[in-house]
Amino acid sequence: MDVAHFLFGIFGNASALFLFLAPVITFKRIIKNRSTEKFSGIPYVMTLLNCLLSAWYGLPFVSPHNILVSTVNGTGSLIEIIYVLIFIVLAPRKEKAKILGLFTFVLSVFSAVVFVSLFALHGNSRKLFCGFAAAIFSIIMYGSPLSIMRLVIKTKSVEFMPFFLSLFVFLCGTSWFIFGLLGRDPFVAVPNGVGSALGTTQLILYFIYRDNKGVTGKQAPTEEESMEIGDVKPQQGKQSNANGIQG
Repeated sequence: MDVAHFLFGIFGNASALFLFLAPVITFKRIIKNRSTEKFSGIPYVMTLLNCLLSAWYGLPFVSPHNILVSTVNGTGSLIEIIYVLIFIVLAPRKEKAKILGLFTFVLSVFSAVVFVSLFALHGNSRKLFCGFAAAIFSIIMYGSPLSIMRLVIKTKSVEFMPFFLSLFVFLCGTSWFIFGLLGRDPFVAVPNGVGSALGTTQLILYFIYRDNKGVTGKQAPTEEESMEIGDVKPQQGKQSNANGIQG
């Protein structure tokens, strides 16, 4: 079981890394244009919080046998920080202030969790406190594609839900779900079970509407809906997406 536990952790690391790197195309466009346009930076800031909490939870003195959780989320934290800094530098003044405020909030929450877990809690109580914090934000991150799924159903088009992104949400969630089951860790298994279920739902929707990859007329998304998926230019079929991984 130890070997299986390790292998699913390695596979979870690989699939999670793909998810963290998925927005690179979006950020190449942002850097090229020297503008964040109408892309939203909020998902990246909140994913950063999830990665930081999950990386902290996976450390040996918080929860034993979860070091692979720390490796992937530590890497994810570095990647998300880069995304957030790009937004802070290139976003319009109003958006820049909002992202900077959220970034400060994220660092404050993470610092508070670290402080409390180090100096006020010990043993199992430390694991429970950090585990609940990480699991809650992991579920929130996995739930972020719900708006996209709603749009797919409304428009009957998968233009804004790339197949491979949905596939890796499923693979990542499933890998860490099994990892959590094998390690008897509900703080890993439960949120990633939710991620696996949502990934499965996305794939089902994709195969139902896979022949429809364009939206027109009354079914075209509004500007507000488009901003939820990171782009207000629906005809280009681009999507900005970020997913936190609770290991």
